[in-house]
Amino acid sequence: MKYLPRQCQALLTRLCATFPVTLVVGPRQCGKTTLVRTQLKGHTLIDLERARDYQRVVADIELFLHEQPRGLVIDEAQRCPALFPALRHAVDQQRVPGRFVLLGSAGPPLLNMAAESLAGRIGMLELTPFTVHESATRWPWHTRWWRGGLPPLYPLRSEDARTLWLENYVTAFLERDLPVLGVRVPAPRVRQCWTMLAHLHGQLLNISDLARAMNMSAPAVLHYLDILERAQMIRRLQPYFANVGKRLTKRPKLYLRDTGILHHLAGLRAPHELATWPGRGHSFEGMVIEELITATRLRHSAPQFFFWRTQAGAEVDLLIGLGQRLVPVEIKHGIAVSQYDTEGLRHCMQDLRITQGYMVTRGDERISLGNGIEILPWRDLVAGKVPW
Repeated sequence: MKYLPRQCQALLTRLCATFPVTLVVGPRQCGKTTLVRTQLKGHTLIDLERARDYQRVVADIELFLHEQPRGLVIDEAQRCPALFPALRHAVDQQRVPGRFVLLGSAGPPLLNMAAESLAGRIGMLELTPFTVHESATRWPWHTRWWRGGLPPLYPLRSEDARTLWLENYVTAFLERDLPVLGVRVPAPRVRQCWTMLAHLHGQLLNISDLARAMNMSAPAVLHYLDILERAQMIRRLQPYFANVGKRLTKRPKLYLRDTGILHHLAGLRAPHELATWPGRGHSFEGMVIEELITATRLRHSAPQFFFWRTQAGAEVDLLIGLGQRLVPVEIKHGIAVSQYDTEGLRHCMQDLRITQGYMVTRGDERISLGNGIEILPWRDLVAGKVPW
C-alpha cells in the first residue's frame, strides 16, 4: 500500500529538532515504523525483534551507542530495558538533537523506563491508527468508521479476511504483546473484559457492575482497565467538575479507541450490520471524539479532555480544556437538529459561563443556531478543519 501522509509528521520533525531522544509510541500495527522510515530516511534502523539486531545491541550497549553519533532509530525499544540508562549516558556525552528515535508499543514498562532514565532529554509523540482525515484522501469516511484505522486492514479485499486479521491482532496483543510489556495476567480474562467493554462503549463505567458480571473483584477489573488504557486500546474519559452548585456525575465514560476493534469485539462481521446495531450512535460518537482529540493535540500544547454531565441527565459529549478556555462539543449521528438536541450544550454553557459551543452532525452546512451554538459539519472534520 502506498504511504499515506500522517498529520503528526510536522510534530515529529519538531521533536527531533529539539530533543536528543524522541519516543514514538502507539498500539501495534498503527504505522510507527513506516512513519519514521519515511520521514527520517537518513537514520539507521535497528529492530530489536530481529535476533541479529538484538544481539548486536545487547553485546555491548554503550559501545554500540557510542558508534552511532547521530541518526539511530531503535524499533521495539521496550524489549531491552538496559538500553535506557545507556542512552542517558550517551546523550550526556554528546547531546545532539534527533540523535536517537525510539519506537515502541505503549505500556507501563516503556513509559516508565523513558520517564525515569531520560527525563529532560526526551520528547514523546503518540501515534494513533489512521484518522478519518488521513484516510479520506483514499477511502470514504464510512470505510474508516467500519474498518477502524489500523493500516494493514486496508489492502484486504474481503470481510472474511478483515475478520481473520482482527482476530489474530487481538490474540497476538493478548498472548504476545502483553507479556513483552511486562503484564502478567491471564489472556482469556483480559479478552473477556475487553469484549464486555465493547458493549459498554460510550456509556458511564460502573466498576461494581462490571466486576459482578465478570465474577471478579473490583481491583482486578481496574487493573485490566489500566492495562488496556495504557496500551491505547481504551479511553476512560473523565467527567469535568466545577463549583456550579449542581450534582455532577463522577464516573468516567468508556470508549474503545479504534472502531474496527470495537465492531469486531461486538460481533459485527459485515458493514451492513452496523446500520441496525444498537451501538451505532455511540460508535460514531467515539470515532468523532478520537478525531477531535488527535486534531486538538496537534494544534495546542497540553490540552485536556473531559465530558460534562449532571445527575439530572444534561450532558455534553466532549469538553476540551485549552488553558483557561473551555470548548464544549456535542456529537449527533444524524443530520437534523432539534431544540432538545442542544439542551445539554445550553445547560453546560450557562453553568460554566462559556460563550461558544459546537454540535457535530453529519449535515453539510456550518450553521449558527444562536446563543453561541454552531453546527460543525462532519465533512469539515474529515477535511481537517477544527475551529479552535
